[in-house]
Amino acid sequence: MDYRANFQAAVAQLKNERRYRVFADLERDAARFPLAQWRDETGAIRPVTLWCSNDYLGMGRHPEVIEAMRETAARVGAGAGGTRNISGTSRAICELEAELADLHGKEAALVFTSGWISNLAGISTIAQLLPDCLILSDALNHNSMIEGVRRADRERVIWRHNDVAHLEELLAAQPRERAKLIVFESLYSMDGDIAPIAAICDLAEKYNAMTYIDEVHAVGMYGPRGAGVAERDGVMDRIDVIEGTLAKGFGCMGGYIAGDAALIDAVRSYAPSFIFSTALPPPVCAAAKTSIRVLKARPDLREAHQRQAKTAKHALAAAGLPVMENPSHIVPVFVGDAEKCKQASDMLLDRHGIYIQPINYPTVPRGTERLRITPTPLHSDELIVGLVEALVDVWTTLGLPFVAPTPEAKADEPARCALPEIKRAAE
Repeated sequence: MDYRANFQAAVAQLKNERRYRVFADLERDAARFPLAQWRDETGAIRPVTLWCSNDYLGMGRHPEVIEAMRETAARVGAGAGGTRNISGTSRAICELEAELADLHGKEAALVFTSGWISNLAGISTIAQLLPDCLILSDALNHNSMIEGVRRADRERVIWRHNDVAHLEELLAAQPRERAKLIVFESLYSMDGDIAPIAAICDLAEKYNAMTYIDEVHAVGMYGPRGAGVAERDGVMDRIDVIEGTLAKGFGCMGGYIAGDAALIDAVRSYAPSFIFSTALPPPVCAAAKTSIRVLKARPDLREAHQRQAKTAKHALAAAGLPVMENPSHIVPVFVGDAEKCKQASDMLLDRHGIYIQPINYPTVPRGTERLRITPTPLHSDELIVGLVEALVDVWTTLGLPFVAPTPEAKADEPARCALPEIKRAAE
C-alpha cells in the first residue's frame, strides 16, 4: 500500500474538481476593522478589506471585550487547565453560562469548545436519552447538525426545507406518545433565509415533539437583546433547546446550548465530546460574557448592522449583480460555476484588495457556487461603493452574467450607484 499516494490522489481530486481550498494568511487590524493585512505566497504583506467575516458586528475588536480577555489572562492565566471535570470549571465559565441562560430566558446553559461540537453533542445526546426517538431534520441543516443526527443512531427523517406542510405529514404519521425531536436552524447562512419558527412550534405542540433550534447566525444580531430570531419573533419561550455560538455575532469562540435545567444536566453528564474536552479558557469566557452583556444593551449596533447589510444589497442589485434575495443580513452573490467563483475571489484579492472567499460544494450544491458577503456596522458607505465597483470589474472581466439592474443603477455607470438614494430605500 502506497499510503502517501492515496493522500496525494485525494487532494488531486479536489483540485481537479476546483474544490481545493486555499487559506488566506490574514491578520485583522483591531483598530481599523474591517481592514486587515494579507501575507501572500511570496511573503509580501498587503492591506485588504474583509467582506466575509462571521464576526458580524465587529465585537472581536470591541475595546471592552479585549480588555476583559486581557485582564482575565493576566489574573488567572491563559489556559483552562483541563476538562470541566478535572479543573476546567472556572468562575469565568460559570458566569458565562449564567449569562447565556439569562439571554435566552432558560433555566441553564452549557458551553462547548465550538458551535460544531455543541450541535454534535447536543442533538446526539438528547436523542440517545429519549427512548425510540425519531429525529426530524430540515433538509438544509448545517453539517454539525447532520453529524449530530448521525451520531445519535436513531431513526431519522428529512423534511423539505422550511416546508411545514411536509413536516406535519411526517409528524402526523407517528404515534403521539413517541419521542420526537425537530431540529432546524433559525437563519440559514448560505441562502440567508429564515425558518417559520412559530409554525414549527405550533406543530411541535400539536404532535408532542421537542424543538431544537440552531441560532448561530442570529445570536447577537436579532431580537431586543440579541438572543436571536426566536426572540425577535416572540417565540423563544416555546423552543425547548436553543443552540448558539460565541464565535460569530459575539466575536469570540465557543458554542453552547440553553434549555431546561434537567436536560442541560443530562447532556453535561452523558455527552463524551463535552466530558473529554478541555474547557474553554477563562480569558475567552470573560471576553464572551462581556460581549453578550454589551450587545444586550446595544440595539443600535444591530440596527446599524441591518442598515449596512440592506444598503449593500441595494447597491449591488442596482449595479446588476445577481444578489440572491433573502430577508437577512447575508448577502450571497450568485456565480454558479466553481472555477469562476474561485477566479472571482482571486481577482478581488489581487486586483482590488478585497477578500471574499468562494463558496463551493459541499458547502452549497454544485451549480450554486457563490460569493458570500457579510457587511458589518463598520463597513462604511464608501467601502460599499468600492465593493460594488470591484465586483462589476470582476464580473465584466470574467464574462459573468449581470441581471436586470434596479432603477437606481445608471445605464452608463453601472458600478457608480446612487448610494444616498439606495440607502434611503434600504431604510
